[in-house]
Amino acid sequence: MEIRRFGVGNRRPDGPPGTTGVEGQLIHSDARGVIAELAFRKGGRIEPHDNPNTTWFICIEGGGLVLVGEEERRIAAGEAALWPAGLLHGALADYGPMRAFVVEFAGPDDSQIRGILEGIAKRLGPGEAGKAAKGEGRLAPRNADPARDREGEPT
Repeated sequence: MEIRRFGVGNRRPDGPPGTTGVEGQLIHSDARGVIAELAFRKGGRIEPHDNPNTTWFICIEGGGLVLVGEEERRIAAGEAALWPAGLLHGALADYGPMRAFVVEFAGPDDSQIRGILEGIAKRLGPGEAGKAAKGEGRLAPRNADPARDREGEPT
């Protein structure tokens, strides 16, 4: 089992060029993607930048603004913003602190691995077409008291 620490005492100043008031901690990084925790002070910002990877910005505490392309929207704890590959994106904690997880996937989508995960149905040869086995069992006995049949129903 592997445990990674993040949060208070484990963060370092981080982010794209121009990022201010944001500390972060890398939780995982490999060829498949990156997971990081970010803590924004009030006024902390990730300046608009683009990235060749699809990213989810997942707000877990506080709130602020997120930018995608020309669109700016408010985000709050319990909401996630999609930062599509190749579009300008950024974030700002305008009224108070904000915490978020960033989950960045390698590449713009899953097209690189689709062929690996593709399922293929088995073709059956002549005489192999099986029949479904006949089910065994019976229906449960019906309640003999008609008044109980409507038990729990509004009257």
